[in-house]
Amino acid sequence: MSSPFLFALVLTLLAGLSTGIGSAIAFFARRTNTKFLSTALGFSAGVMVYVSFVELFPQALEQVAAGGAARPALSVVLAFFAGIAFIFLIDMLIPSGENPHEVHMVEELKQRDSAPQLQRTGLLMALAIAIHNFPEGIATFTSAYVDPSIAIPIAVAIAIHNIPEGIAVSVPLYYSTGNRRKAFWYSLSSGMAEPVGGLIGYFLLLPFITPFSLGLVMAAVAGIMVFISVDELIPAAERYGCHHYSIAGFVGGMAVMAASLLVI
Repeated sequence: MSSPFLFALVLTLLAGLSTGIGSAIAFFARRTNTKFLSTALGFSAGVMVYVSFVELFPQALEQVAAGGAARPALSVVLAFFAGIAFIFLIDMLIPSGENPHEVHMVEELKQRDSAPQLQRTGLLMALAIAIHNFPEGIATFTSAYVDPSIAIPIAVAIAIHNIPEGIAVSVPLYYSTGNRRKAFWYSLSSGMAEPVGGLIGYFLLLPFITPFSLGLVMAAVAGIMVFISVDELIPAAERYGCHHYSIAGFVGGMAVMAASLLVI
C-alpha cells in the first residue's frame, strides 16, 4: 500500500474515533461546556469553508483543465453542487428526531423520557450518525490522499465536529442501561463509518482516477464540506448559545488554515 493511502486511512480513522471523546465528556462532565463547543464548532466550520474555496476548488479547476475538459469551470461548479446534493439527500433520509445535527447537552439528556425510550434514542442516533459519517469519511480520506498539506487541519475539523455526536449517542444509552462500556462502544462504532466510507469511496473511484475525475471528486468534496459547515457546524455552534464564541472560532479556523497554508 502506498504511503498516501496509509496516511489518509490513519487520519480518517482518527477523525472517526473522536466520537469517543464526546463519550468521555458525557460521562465525566457535570455540565456541558457551551463556550468550548461553540468555539470548537465555529473553528471547524472556518477550516472547512476556507480550505474548500481557497485550496480544493482551485485545485479541482486545475485538475479538470489538465484533463482536457472543454469547459473546466462549468464541470467543477456542477461537481461542487453535486457534492452538496449528495450529502443533502443523505440528510433527508435521517428522521428529524434522530438527526445528529440536533444539539444535546449532558444536563438535558439525563432527564429524558423512560429508559426504553432513551435506549431507542441512543441506538437510532448511532445509526443516523453512522449513515451521516459515510460521506464525511469520503471527504476526509480524499482530501488527505490528494493533498497532505491540508489533510491534518481538515481531519482536526472533522474530529471536533464529531465530539457533540459522541455525546448525543452515549448519554441516552448510558442512562437507559447504566452501562458505560456499552454506551462508549456504540458511540465509538458510529464514528467508524468514516474510515469505512473513505475506503469504499477510494476503491470505487480508484479504477477511474484521471486528472479530470480527480478534479471532479475534489470539487464534490469541497461541496460536502461547505454543506457540513453551513448545515451542521455553524447552526450547532449558535444553538449552544455562545454567538460571539462561535464567530471567533470561525474566524480563528480560517486564520489557522491560512497560516498553515502559507507556512507549507
